[in-house]
Amino acid sequence: MEQSFIAYIENSIKTNWDLDALTDYKGATLQYKDVARKIEKLHIIFEASGIRKGDKIAVCGRNSSHWGVTFLATLTYGAVIVPILHEFKADNIHHIVNHSEAKLLFVGDQVWENLNESNMPLLEGIMLMTDFSILVSRSEKLDYAREHLNEMFGKKYPKNFRKEHIAYHQDQPEELAVINYTSGTTSYSKGVMLPYRSLWSNTTFAFEVLPLKRGDKVVSILPMAHMYGLAFEFLYEFSVGCHIYYLTRMPSPKIIFQAFAEVRPNIVISVPLIIEKIIKKNVLPKLETPTMKLLLKVPFVNDKIKATVREQVVQAFGGNFTEVVIGGAAFNQEVEQLLKMIDFPYTVGYGMTECGPIICYEDWKRFKPGSCGKAAPRMEVKIDSPDPEHIPGEIICRGPNVMLGYYKNPEATAEVLDADGWLHTGDLALMDHEGNVTIKGRSKNMLLGPNGQNIYPEEIEDKLNNLPYVAECIVVQQNDKLVGLVYPDFDDAFAHGLHPEDMERIMEENRQALNLELPAYCQVSKMKIYPEEFEKTPKKSIKRFLYQEAKG
Repeated sequence: MEQSFIAYIENSIKTNWDLDALTDYKGATLQYKDVARKIEKLHIIFEASGIRKGDKIAVCGRNSSHWGVTFLATLTYGAVIVPILHEFKADNIHHIVNHSEAKLLFVGDQVWENLNESNMPLLEGIMLMTDFSILVSRSEKLDYAREHLNEMFGKKYPKNFRKEHIAYHQDQPEELAVINYTSGTTSYSKGVMLPYRSLWSNTTFAFEVLPLKRGDKVVSILPMAHMYGLAFEFLYEFSVGCHIYYLTRMPSPKIIFQAFAEVRPNIVISVPLIIEKIIKKNVLPKLETPTMKLLLKVPFVNDKIKATVREQVVQAFGGNFTEVVIGGAAFNQEVEQLLKMIDFPYTVGYGMTECGPIICYEDWKRFKPGSCGKAAPRMEVKIDSPDPEHIPGEIICRGPNVMLGYYKNPEATAEVLDADGWLHTGDLALMDHEGNVTIKGRSKNMLLGPNGQNIYPEEIEDKLNNLPYVAECIVVQQNDKLVGLVYPDFDDAFAHGLHPEDMERIMEENRQALNLELPAYCQVSKMKIYPEEFEKTPKKSIKRFLYQEAKG
């Protein structure tokens, strides 16, 4: 069977037996053989406690080596994994555990503090991920297995445990592997059912386009419970034989910097927010001085300065990577123009959970700025528009990456998957004659102008985000007028000697400056200041639906 995802995992463990595999940053390191031993011990627990192939096992916690072990142990046993984002609220986690009918739940200690086992009656056991101890057991078999684990392991492998002992579950392309619950910004989240062909195709895609080799290093920043981080910071790297470092706590820019400097990763996989923060805080201020602005206009000096700036940005990411891959949300145009100007090796891809995740990608050398690449290998991508080069239409795609459907939700599945297997993404885009896709916005965010013009709030927000003292913003429509909601960068403002009462005036100046750049039908009529950050989904996009009614 040529299309086996689990074969990737099994072969990597055997080939890279003595190499470092997973490290909790500032903590312990597991080699590939240690991962194999831990997988084997979890298999003994699963078997002894009556878990069958196809049963669901949920995992919820911050990124860590043991999170990775739990994930691999579940799939190689033949069970279905349900990764849950640790940022979800407790009642959301309870709901997902129940809805997925999980038999076991593996949790991180911070997550566990907020959960209530009586709200998850179907579980047979809850295990703590740090040491795989039992927190809650409703099964004597589970208790017995955990208590006598080392003894049972010793009986099974009396000499010692070697790579020859490894023979994992053999997956079938259409077999269910993962149920991944989407961020659920509009309503209760839906469980995306990803089959093994999707994991196989996404991992194979990474082998085809990303340049990693065994022994290379990578810092995992994105949540593993999210398909983007899972596929391209874990599953591919593990299959190659890389060494993955987990930050294990909130990845603030400061911690990320420190980790990049120490680990010097061979590739950087990120979301725009992190790249933008690093560049806005560390690079742009140095370019904004009057001298710099002048020098950048002088042709000969210009190249030298660009090279210096490029070197600064490269060092910020550890100085040892071949490219930076960005995905998960729209990229700020000003930051992107800077990266383009200094020939920085970055590329922007496009995907969604329902494709596990990849849909579009292009190598950084051929990448068209402002786009999100072309159809990925094995995927067909079309724009549902009479003139895809000039009139935005919905992105539709089909291929082996596409999900089986939403778990126990045929109505929602029928809304997005048509009879011919095309997935309707809900994203609007243009496609040029070379096949480059440029996203214009979410179709559900699109607003109608006074004469039926299409207004993409994301495009206005992108401009507004570049104006002074704007940390975050969203543009909403109220009584046919556009309103800009802004969370100001108070730290920056105070550092420049401004006071809270100056904010109204500055935002009004921003509004006027913004409108000079916008056509008449998308003028912003007023600004409203928010005192704190907007609520965000796990992908770090703002939960717009919470702010549609914002009065003021």
